[in-house]
Amino acid sequence: MATPFIDVLVPVALDHTYSYRVPRELDLKPGDLVAVPLGARQVVGVVWKDNVDIDPRLHNRMKDVELKLEYAPLKPELRKLVDWIADYTLSPRGMVLRMCLRMGDLGPAREKVGVRLAGPPPKRMTAARARVLSVLKDGITLLKSEVAREAGVSSGVIDGLIDEGALETLILPPEPVARPPDPEHEVPDLTDAQARAADVLRANVLNKAFSVTLVDGVTGSGKTEVYFEAVAAAIREKKQTLILMPEIALTAQFLDRFARRFGVRPAEWHSEIAPRMRARTWSAVAAGEVSVVVGARSALFLPYSNLGLIIVDEEHDPAYKQEDGVRYHARDMAVVRARETGVPIVLASATPSVETVVNAKRGRYGHLHLPERFGGQHLPSVEAIDLRREGPPRGRFISPRLAEAVKIALERGEQALLFLNRRGFAPLTLCNACGHRMACPNCDAWLVDHRFKRRLVCHHCGYSMPPPEQCPKCEAKGSFVAVGPGVERLEQEAAELFPGARTLVLSSDLVDTMERLRQELDDVAQGRFDIVIGTQLVAKGHHFPKLNLVGIVDADLGLANGDPRAAERTFQLLHQVVGRAGREEGRGYGFLQTHQPEHPVMRALIAQDREAFYSAEIAVREAASYPPFGRLASLLISGADKHATESYARKIAAVSPIHEDVRVLGPAEAPLAVVRGRFRFRLLVKSPRGFDLSAYLREWMAAVPKAKGTLKLEVDVDPQSFF
Repeated sequence: MATPFIDVLVPVALDHTYSYRVPRELDLKPGDLVAVPLGARQVVGVVWKDNVDIDPRLHNRMKDVELKLEYAPLKPELRKLVDWIADYTLSPRGMVLRMCLRMGDLGPAREKVGVRLAGPPPKRMTAARARVLSVLKDGITLLKSEVAREAGVSSGVIDGLIDEGALETLILPPEPVARPPDPEHEVPDLTDAQARAADVLRANVLNKAFSVTLVDGVTGSGKTEVYFEAVAAAIREKKQTLILMPEIALTAQFLDRFARRFGVRPAEWHSEIAPRMRARTWSAVAAGEVSVVVGARSALFLPYSNLGLIIVDEEHDPAYKQEDGVRYHARDMAVVRARETGVPIVLASATPSVETVVNAKRGRYGHLHLPERFGGQHLPSVEAIDLRREGPPRGRFISPRLAEAVKIALERGEQALLFLNRRGFAPLTLCNACGHRMACPNCDAWLVDHRFKRRLVCHHCGYSMPPPEQCPKCEAKGSFVAVGPGVERLEQEAAELFPGARTLVLSSDLVDTMERLRQELDDVAQGRFDIVIGTQLVAKGHHFPKLNLVGIVDADLGLANGDPRAAERTFQLLHQVVGRAGREEGRGYGFLQTHQPEHPVMRALIAQDREAFYSAEIAVREAASYPPFGRLASLLISGADKHATESYARKIAAVSPIHEDVRVLGPAEAPLAVVRGRFRFRLLVKSPRGFDLSAYLREWMAAVPKAKGTLKLEVDVDPQSFF
């Protein structure tokens, strides 16, 4: 007889499972969802192992499984993914599992009641009753509220007809989370290059085996149309597709494109979904009722019943890295999930990450290149404006040449985009009398002036205050001046330079809801604004037909830090922003305002020589043994007391295992030394590419003295941020 004990993994910050006794009436297998007692509460867990041997002396102390939940079990490949991510990132398995169980409210769905004709007309007929019967005369079933609205009556009129037997009620089946997409709905005419790429992706889907393919093409080359053909192949094979996107809030245009191709919208998965819809979507995915899911990085952890294809759009985007809790990179973990499931994965980008480019060059990934824009449109021409020689007048930030280009675009009836990746009005507020700078009391950072909100705001901890009437240091009144530009200040300057132009500022701090953002993006696409002033919100995948001019106000901004990926990220961001221009009608133009036009990033953008940039960047990475030619891990130590935090960081460094292949650098103060009142020190670990860095870190963490008081240690394998 099988041992009636199982191991259950619960979604809490622990790495181990708990053992429970299985009541005779329950038949449980690995992957089943169960309700179990944990301390004084009941939690949902997952059976991780059955037939567990328990010391007989402990049998009477074991707690029983309380309930088997009637939901599809987590498949072996998803459980393997949980174990793999926990092992690789040094995260508790329970916290990784929690990402798989974010299913919202799993209670019964709210029933919808419909009405339809049932018997003879009522003896007493009124005009209102006649209108109700007319609405339902074809035998259709409608919600009571729909009938009342169409007939122009109160719900009481309908209730009276039900009471007299003229109408009957019935429970309506719930609306599907997403209707089945039709792969033949609107098959596009592809260019020869697109058709060849689509053939390869379709063959990968039909092969039903793990493969990684980079779809790499210039902005506007039709990468989406190409991988849609792989999605169509998966639909025909009755397989599910996951499409990951870096920021689901920005994908209204993508969802519309999907609907044009397949006739319906896909299921969505992101943080804005209401709990009830989240529960229905989770269950529908597990039951195989959903063919295509478009989601943010958390969609990777849904319990797909029959996954056949994964697509990572804009695979280079930093938003794929989870920076708190379980620190994982969704693109890399998507590759792991595809491998564990045995399905193809497509990585799509106009500016792939250096890691992905190296994998493609070395043959680890397939590589499909789309060198031309769809429809024969030309890539925008790009010019540098050397701010050392032709900068703007004092107190202005738009150079005369850029202002003239915007003016010409407006006269042609075209749109212009002014890009500055800096929110607010100004990054610094300074007292003109004594030089005092308004700083955050909790962070090692200046307060940013947000004129629209009339607040000085810290972008790291959220602290805010109204602008003071006098300097807190010298008490001078009216002495504060704004230093440097933000997008709000650019709007003020644009209003003076281009009076009468309809201007919109697109910045994350000015967007209240996802719906408002989608509406504003649609307004731009429909030509309701002449000038768009935006942060990186405008860089990602948007299609603005009338936009032919892009001006980068401060092209050097991303280069001014010690991040080893600074050049790559600046190139990717500026390339994507300039790529918004000239996608449909007319010729696109891009202007880079820069103090260093000779920088390799600027030269590559101006010459539109992407390969030159990648070759130079890959050579730098290889010489320094930075990823993908080496491995990195970050240990961030923080605490409320600076000396105690630094002392603890030194103790951690002192117990690091000695290994000839590993270099431990630091501890040193983090570039942002204080955040939310906590002092921060960093250790950086470097190793060769093939070294098992996770195993090394586990050995190290086992020897680290326990943190006391406010001290905290955070480990980040393959860090993307170094602030």
